[in-house]
Amino acid sequence: MDELQNLESLGLVLPGPGYIAGAILFGIIGYVAYRRGRKTSQPVITWTGVALMLYPYAVPQTWLLWLIGVGLCGWLYAKWD
Repeated sequence: MDELQNLESLGLVLPGPGYIAGAILFGIIGYVAYRRGRKTSQPVITWTGVALMLYPYAVPQTWLLWLIGVGLCGWLYAKWD
């Protein structure tokens, strides 16, 4: 437990279950979108899928992860044929 306290004192904290669930969910949706975009040669869908797979690595807050994820999924839904 001392290692965990040392990491917390450095400002590093483990993500909560909501963050992990969102990262997995949006990663799966991004992978499906990426594959669909490559198969149909639609770069908008392809790059939206890449964004959905990669943005959780850059977002530290859970509420922001879900907000951006829902926004990207809405954009994907609008562009999906």
